[in-house]
Amino acid sequence: MKLTDYKALTFDCYGTLIDWESGMVAGLKPLTDRVNPALSRDQILEAHARHESSQQKWTPNYRYRDLLPIVYKRLAEEWGVTVTLEECNAYGRSVENWPAFPDSAAALGYLKQHYKLVILSNVDNQSFAHSNDKLQVTFDSVITAEDVGSYKPSDRNFEYMLEKLSACGIEKHEILHTAESMFHDHVPGKRHGLASCWIYRRHDKKGFGATMNPGELPDTDFRFNSMADLAQAHRDMLGS
Repeated sequence: MKLTDYKALTFDCYGTLIDWESGMVAGLKPLTDRVNPALSRDQILEAHARHESSQQKWTPNYRYRDLLPIVYKRLAEEWGVTVTLEECNAYGRSVENWPAFPDSAAALGYLKQHYKLVILSNVDNQSFAHSNDKLQVTFDSVITAEDVGSYKPSDRNFEYMLEKLSACGIEKHEILHTAESMFHDHVPGKRHGLASCWIYRRHDKKGFGATMNPGELPDTDFRFNSMADLAQAHRDMLGS
């Protein structure tokens, strides 16, 4: 199995291409600054993961920008802080400010020369449009939770993606699903028989940060610590 065996790379965006953990921590600062005792970065991210995952389960039809204000409210309640509706709504809009990882745009620009590039994301279309500007590439297909009406790790999102890509002439065996999150992407991707590439952005950190603990970790076909490493591995393969 080689990187050159595939026709399409399907990407999770947030955590893989966009540095959502830094974006979350910055967006939550008006809240976390009022928490006593102070919380560590991972305490913030792990609490966010719990409330986000729960809210996505209960309100799968909510757009991500409308779901995040509820997460903010639940976090405020957990941490004993009073917040206003406008503060909650401001956090929902904060996705547009979440930064890209420094290597994402260049790596995508290179990979675009060799693959179809597809997004399978848990955000809404409006929020993703701002992120897409930062990634500086035209994706061949963009599939969001808003399109599907559910959130990963739901099987519906992967079934929808496979159906839409098949209609474009891309079959399952031609897809390499490329993502950081074990919980949202690699566990359900494995259920659907997708080849997998783990972009292990948290390789130098403990725990799972802004994603839930998936339990037993599935095997992955490729592993890189960054998008730059993936792009370089592809270059090296062509060179050899």
